Amino acid sequence: MIRGVLYTLGRILIALYARLFMDLQILWQAPLPPGPKLIVANHPSFSDPFAISLLSSRPMAILITSIAFMVPIFGYYLKRARHIPVVEGAGRPAFDEALKRLKAGDTVALFIEGKISPHDGGFCPPRTGAVRLALSAGVPIILVGIQIVQERLRVIEAKIKGEIYPEQWYLRGPFRMVVGEPIHLEGDAEDRPRVVAESQRIMQRITDLVREGEQQLQESALRRRERRRHTTADTG
Repeated sequence: MIRGVLYTLGRILIALYARLFMDLQILWQAPLPPGPKLIVANHPSFSDPFAISLLSSRPMAILITSIAFMVPIFGYYLKRARHIPVVEGAGRPAFDEALKRLKAGDTVALFIEGKISPHDGGFCPPRTGAVRLALSAGVPIILVGIQIVQERLRVIEAKIKGEIYPEQWYLRGPFRMVVGEPIHLEGDAEDRPRVVAESQRIMQRITDLVREGEQQLQESALRRRERRRHTTADTG
């Protein structure tokens, strides 16, 4: 019960922030299917887990760097909301916990790059955990392409337990999430060549979704310029 209350409160606050400071839009190619599912997205900024939570009113478990769980208050929220910490270089416990949640009927979200995308754009090579999870749990994969304006990224240094961590945040500006149709995979999660090939195909599909979000951003910017031009002409 506490998890549900915290998750709902968090979504309300995130939605309010997005409305006040970000032009956040979700573009759906298909609705989310019922039941357990694995949401898989690219990862251009530290703001992404917050935005991902807006995809569903039902609680989901998001795989988030363990560093975030060490932040006072925020870390407490992440633990109580039952998100899953991921320790760099030691991802097996996070994988096992995610698999447990999926088999229990929960929705899980992760970022296939395994870390933040390059600051100057592009993507990191895909990790194989998403495909192995989907095959092991027998759940559909929902791909999400996140598109932002790179120039609006802000690097903020956080001091956590004496260590300095540069974090790439997206605090203001247009933010698009394009949600693709469910993908159903079959096969052996231990068949590494196939898992690697499927991971690369998923990354390519996410790249296509990101481009769709970029096109939508460009069209929105063009419409805004047209409205301003007409407004200026009308008052001139």
